[in-house]
Amino acid sequence: MANYRQTKIIQRLKLRALIVQAVRSFFIQKNFLEVETPLRIPAPAPEATIDAVSSDGWFLQTSPELCMKRLLCAGYPRIFQICKSFRKKERGSRHLPEFTLLEWYAADTSYIEMMDQCEELIRYACKAIGCGDSIVYQEKPIDFTHPWPKMSVNEAFDTYATLSLEHALSRNCFHETIAFEVEPHLGIGKPLFLFDYPESQRAFSKLKSGEPALAQRFELYIQGIEICNAFSEITDPAEQRQRFEEERNARIISGKEMYPMPERFLQSLDDMPEASGNALGMDRLVMLFSDTPIIDDVIAFMPEEL
Repeated sequence: MANYRQTKIIQRLKLRALIVQAVRSFFIQKNFLEVETPLRIPAPAPEATIDAVSSDGWFLQTSPELCMKRLLCAGYPRIFQICKSFRKKERGSRHLPEFTLLEWYAADTSYIEMMDQCEELIRYACKAIGCGDSIVYQEKPIDFTHPWPKMSVNEAFDTYATLSLEHALSRNCFHETIAFEVEPHLGIGKPLFLFDYPESQRAFSKLKSGEPALAQRFELYIQGIEICNAFSEITDPAEQRQRFEEERNARIISGKEMYPMPERFLQSLDDMPEASGNALGMDRLVMLFSDTPIIDDVIAFMPEEL
């Protein structure tokens, strides 16, 4: 028989299937509705650092965010989706140009409640695959018992970086500093929520009431690996349009492709409830549970095999 790579990773793919089943079970028990939205859309969210893949005049989704939020606007209060998403030029030990994303939204919640949901989900999956309250990843134990610690971005810079958050922002090296000096220290031995991002890194999250220099955004790190990105969602159409324009301008300055404005999404925001949302990388979660640092080990086919 031929020497198939897929034969060597069959146990990891079986584990992946169990994790996906556990995720579905968790959300069904929590009264979330599983939805499916189109992979191919006329206008992606115009993010400065994320490039969409063209598809016959439209685009493959970089995430299901826009359509799922339109469902929130239409009166769906608790929804989740496990789907493929696509991003140009993303390939590495933790990145794929086509990857599996879990995204969920809950009306009448903020990023604080979303942290609790995120922890509960991953602890549920850990137990469902027979790992109890801990796993071992690359010979390092990880304790999943409640509660998981939280650290603000400002505190993380003060603790781990060679320059302050303020200096990193003024020198335009926030992303480099957090990637190389901060992230490797996060979530070591126990998952950690990094929260309260500076306003300039708010993405599409709400700013904090009374503290407009901070955004209601968090990312979860486990053993130095970013697992998810979550927000209290913008509900004001004018604010969201302004954010999109800022991202479009940043793309112009960088010489990147200009995307159409997602007008139907913006029009729907008049009916957007207060809500939080979370985008979690399923491939990375499976990497952790199957004890591998290489994303190729948890997917049936690498792009290079097609």
